[in-house]
Amino acid sequence: MTVTAVPSGAELVGRATELVPRLRSHAVWMEENRRAHDDVLEALRESGLFRMRVPRRYGGFESDMRTTVEVISELARGDASVAWTAAVYAISTWMAGLFPDEVQDEIFVDPDVRISGILSPTVQAVPAAGGVVLDGRWTFNSGARHSEWNTCAAVLVDGDGQPQPVMVAVPLADLTVVDDWHTSGLRGSGSVSTVAENVFVPDARVLHMGPVLAGRHGSERNADRPLWRAPFMPTACATVGAPALGMAKAARESFMERLPGRKISYTDYESQREAPLTHLQLAEAVLRTDEAAFHAFRAADLLDSKAVAGETWTLEERARVRLDLGAVCRRSQEAVDILSSASGGSSVYTDVPIQRIERDMRTMSRHAIIHPNTNLELYGRVLAGLGPNTLYL
Repeated sequence: MTVTAVPSGAELVGRATELVPRLRSHAVWMEENRRAHDDVLEALRESGLFRMRVPRRYGGFESDMRTTVEVISELARGDASVAWTAAVYAISTWMAGLFPDEVQDEIFVDPDVRISGILSPTVQAVPAAGGVVLDGRWTFNSGARHSEWNTCAAVLVDGDGQPQPVMVAVPLADLTVVDDWHTSGLRGSGSVSTVAENVFVPDARVLHMGPVLAGRHGSERNADRPLWRAPFMPTACATVGAPALGMAKAARESFMERLPGRKISYTDYESQREAPLTHLQLAEAVLRTDEAAFHAFRAADLLDSKAVAGETWTLEERARVRLDLGAVCRRSQEAVDILSSASGGSSVYTDVPIQRIERDMRTMSRHAIIHPNTNLELYGRVLAGLGPNTLYL
């Protein structure tokens, strides 16, 4: 057991804020090279931010969701790809805390371990003596090439029953990385594909998703920890919304940095800041960002309060967290779009951050779990008294 001092939430957020200039200095390199810079990974390790969702008995911090959202949104002010990867690591690390304790002993030998993960069960798991054998391909495996472990969904295929979704913990060394991440946005996340070819996974490292989604899991020592009382999908949704909020803030900062001295071409405005249109655009963008923050922190605070109290979640509350995720993304994208449109033709150059923020935002908004329309429809179905049309709730 490792005993370590646990920093406050405010201290962790402060550490993330201090990293913003460092992330920005590597942003172009990370986009061009389609992966995180080694200096960035080392800075995140030194800051302790990889430990936020690690159990305290291994030297982790067990940070609450409010802190996690604030930290990741701060990282997104520096670079969206880094923040997205940090969000995936946070979810996957939390997920590792659901596995049996002997599996955690193996994974958390290093409290700064990097764990990536995939929710889409695109790999087949076939029963074998003492475990399962994996075959198939996971796409969009963010941060995989810098990870030591993967917590990934698969479909357990048993000839005697219906296919069942499971979550497996696999060392990255057992998988083949395919360098296929050639995209228009979030390029620095390195969301490559990974392939499992006849990979054996022992039974202890296989979790059936039915019990997990119902709040039952394999860890005895984490069972009474507030962090792992929270349900799986609301935890994941609250986490992945944080980069969008940070991108909206980054867009405002990028716009304001270029505003002094800028003219509005083909008009007699010698200063863009004097135009009433600019005032309206700024106010509208900040309003949308504030609305995004409301939804991000409403979801986070609900997770924290119910976890501490040990309260049962209603179906509507679960659906509302999905709604909050969609709203964070929609309002953040609206804020980014307003400021990007107001930035003029010169903003298309690659050394101007707002064009990258705009592309990153649009890429993130297309994620199936995040897409605003999907989440609005789901919440509306529940409000109308219909059953949810998804297991991801």
